[in-house]
Amino acid sequence: MPNKDSAHPNRWMITLTIMLGTLVAALDTSIVNVALPNMRGSLGASVSEITWVSTAYMLSNVVIMPTIGFLSNLFGKVRFFTFSVIIFGIGSFLCGLAWNMNSMIFFRVIQGIGGGALIPMSQAILRETFPPEEQGKAMGIFGMGVVLGPGIGPTLGGYITDNYNWNWIFYINMPFIILNLIMISLFLKESPDRERHTGKIDYIGLMLMTVGLSTLQIMLEKGQENSWFESDFIVKLAIVSAISLISFVIWELKTDNPVVELRVLKDISFTSATALGGIFGMGLFGSLFLLPMLFESVLGYSVMESGLALMPRSLAMAFAMPLAGRIYNFIGPKKMIFIATILAAISFYPLTTMNLNTNAWDILIPQVIQGVAFAFIFVSLSTAALMTVEKRFMFGASGLFNLIRTVCGSIGIAVFATILENSTTINRAYMVEHIVTNNPFYTQSSLISPATTSPIISTWFANLSGALMQNAGSTPADLPNKAFALLSNYIDLHAAIMAYNTTFFWIFFLFIIAIVFSFLIRDTRPHKLKNKKDSDATENIIEL
Repeated sequence: MPNKDSAHPNRWMITLTIMLGTLVAALDTSIVNVALPNMRGSLGASVSEITWVSTAYMLSNVVIMPTIGFLSNLFGKVRFFTFSVIIFGIGSFLCGLAWNMNSMIFFRVIQGIGGGALIPMSQAILRETFPPEEQGKAMGIFGMGVVLGPGIGPTLGGYITDNYNWNWIFYINMPFIILNLIMISLFLKESPDRERHTGKIDYIGLMLMTVGLSTLQIMLEKGQENSWFESDFIVKLAIVSAISLISFVIWELKTDNPVVELRVLKDISFTSATALGGIFGMGLFGSLFLLPMLFESVLGYSVMESGLALMPRSLAMAFAMPLAGRIYNFIGPKKMIFIATILAAISFYPLTTMNLNTNAWDILIPQVIQGVAFAFIFVSLSTAALMTVEKRFMFGASGLFNLIRTVCGSIGIAVFATILENSTTINRAYMVEHIVTNNPFYTQSSLISPATTSPIISTWFANLSGALMQNAGSTPADLPNKAFALLSNYIDLHAAIMAYNTTFFWIFFLFIIAIVFSFLIRDTRPHKLKNKKDSDATENIIEL
């Protein structure tokens, strides 16, 4: 039986300590997005320029994540965690003081360097703090902080922006940062047996990784607005990223002191859980990107209303996390992931059949099911991935696990955004092609083809004309433009909702594929691993 007495006496206070830093870092991935229109006016930025506020943060996130194993060995885990919290706090404060776009981008990079290390560091610290039989429970409680941040971010960001100023979405971090630093000094202690890095720093690997991941992230963020590979800029980014990352992998496997320990991928449990985590990252980040846009641009919700409409999924995830942690040791990761993947697929199916009358209540139950499914997936995958990893590789493995999930999330956003835009264009062209009329407004041939007659459209125009003249005070001269503007908007909305249905179908299909891959997950529960080791030992004795 596992010895629970060997568990860290302050493990729950350690969990609370690292959850606080993780919550604030996770919050900043979503809270900023709702304030971008206000920031654009204050900073004098164009629509394309303001997106760099989000891109800069994600860019520094993905660059720092793979290096946390190396950096924690170099400085010590507690020192590096403390340093990350301080850097995040400094970056947050400076972002609130930003006076133009260049300063904001630079300060967001600083903030992202600190924030990018906190989640994987927290995960690895918990893995070292809790005994194997409590790993699932620890991941469940820790997961509450990870999901609550992005969940409350849009609502909180909308409230702050509407009632105060966008600067306060950054200043609000400061009290939590100070409290977190106090708790770190009280409860986090350096492990006396931790190996410290004594070799040379792998500058070549660090440079190749930074260039490769930076260009990849920029390509994913800017690909859609630059028409992907029709743009020379995107093509160059893709070439540089591919060459750099391939060279990085080759170099890291040959060097004696790699900045990222890729040899951890030999662990089948870690590799399979990480790969499946990438698939789920695509679905999770993709849906987090699509749903707010659906509510705001198609269904007419405000930012605050959109945030509240999306709250059920986040709350369901938060409440289901501890439950998932408790049942992990009973049914194991394979069954949990299999069941959760089926639930996720089922929950996305109603989003493939929406119409313009769909509202937040219609997708309440699907969101709750998604929340429960994602909670089970997060807990089981993150626990299974790190359960068999050697202690000396723990921080590097955690960074790699979170990197794959984040990069795949960016890929998911890029892919689904492209599907959405292309599908909207195709749907609109199809609808325009098949709407024909013989009414007096045929001159707007860019929208309506007068080739044949359509009594339905003619009647619609006649009724609309009467309503406009009676209720809107329109004159006969105004009717063509106003009528066609309303029809064009009507077509746009229908084309958009059809495109969302198509895009959510591909997310639904992604989870169907994930059901098959869930069978690759190994059962890494402590007693299962112990039984396997005992069995292997018995076989060795028999062979002797």
